[in-house]
Amino acid sequence: MALSYKARRRWSLVILLVGLPVYIACAVWAVNQFERPSILLELGIYVGLGIVWILPFKFVFMGIGQADPDQDK
Repeated sequence: MALSYKARRRWSLVILLVGLPVYIACAVWAVNQFERPSILLELGIYVGLGIVWILPFKFVFMGIGQADPDQDK
């Protein structure tokens, strides 16, 4: 089932405004469960987790910044 342009825009806002802060809090909590690694390793972990969270939502964000393709001109 493909989402309409408006639905993808709405879901992208929900993901960015609710999901991303929750994911950041979970990532910080998970890293803090272990002894603090070196700053470069910690940076690598956060960059890796930052890339991993978006992969399942890639289809939602594709083309959101462009004009609505369904709208008549």
